[in-house]
Order: sequence, then C-alpha cells, then structure tokens
Amino acid sequence: MGGSLRVAVLGAPGVGKTAIIRQFLFGDYPECHRPTDGPRLYRPAVLLDGAVYDLSIRDGDGAGPGQSPGGLEEWPDPKDWSLQDTDAFVLVYDICSPDSFDYVKALRQRIAETRPAGAPEAPILVVGNKRDRQRLRFGPRRALAALVRRGWRCGYLECSAKYNWHVLRLFRELLRCALVHARPAHPALRLQGALHPARCSLM
Repeated sequence: MGGSLRVAVLGAPGVGKTAIIRQFLFGDYPECHRPTDGPRLYRPAVLLDGAVYDLSIRDGDGAGPGQSPGGLEEWPDPKDWSLQDTDAFVLVYDICSPDSFDYVKALRQRIAETRPAGAPEAPILVVGNKRDRQRLRFGPRRALAALVRRGWRCGYLECSAKYNWHVLRLFRELLRCALVHARPAHPALRLQGALHPARCSLM
C-alpha cells in the first residue's frame, strides 16, 4: 500500500472542475453543464508506479453558482474547508476566460496566506481547461505558462476535459509531485519534472 493523498480541485464556477474529475474517474463527460451544489469528495484508489494510493479528491471551493470570480472575501473560513492539510492543489481556469485566470491567481494567494506556518509545501498545478476551444483563448499559452512557472512558482498544464486530453497526465504529474520528498529550489521544476511516462491507473 502506498498511503493516502488529499487533493483539492479549485476554480471559478463553470471552468470544468467536475468534468475533469469525472473524466479521470469514470471516463465520461457531461454535455450539459450543471453547477456543482457545494463541495464534493471522491475517494478512488489509484495505482501509480506499482503502488496503490487512496485519494481524497475535493471538488469545489465553496463558491456558489453565479458568484463573481473576485468574490473570495465571501468564502467561509478556510479552516472549515479542511484545505490547510491538503497535500496538493489543482487550480483550474478556462483558457477563454481571463476572469477565471484572475480567480486562480487570487486562489493561489489565498492558499499561501492560509497555509499554517511550518506546514510542508503543497504542490500547486495550474490547469487551463477547454483546450478544444483553442481559437478563442484570451492569451498565448507560452506567456501564461511562463508567468505561472516563473512568477507564481507553480506547475502549468493545459487539458480538454471534453475530449479527455491530458486529463490522466494532469493527475499523474500532481500525484508524483506530492510524493516527492526531496524539495528542489524551484517548486515548478518538481511539477514539470514529472512529464516522463509513468504508470497511473484507477483500481
């Protein structure tokens, strides 16, 4: 047995958090968007590099449907989310929505502010979803990736939940990073260093 890991998938309403999780767990995609009614918790078992891990995947951040991307001040007390002891974060934005990217920026800052002093560093992977709508994106991928990796010191990846493109890769990278005990100087290197092929599958 490999142990247990707690992952939080956060982002503005409508960016595809639940769609990404459902593609990873069940291989399906909901054609009609239905706002998630409050945070949900999934508990799959995953085989990664020959070891079995029990995951707790939290879907949602407490922001209700229709809430503005900048409304972080309306969130409940972070201590109530059980996010302070999360092992890894996936921050999802819509590549066609600059507001959702600003939301992720504020999320990252909130995570840093509420992390207890002396707590182990939790890797953060920023994910641009809806890559299938590439022609409508609000900014070039390379510029956004450079900002996130160098400026925010986080990992960066784009995916399409609709076509299940890079969804498995997303979780594989995140889990491998969360399991790394060595702490290199630049956290983004730890995330981007997990790009080489690795076995990751649901039990």
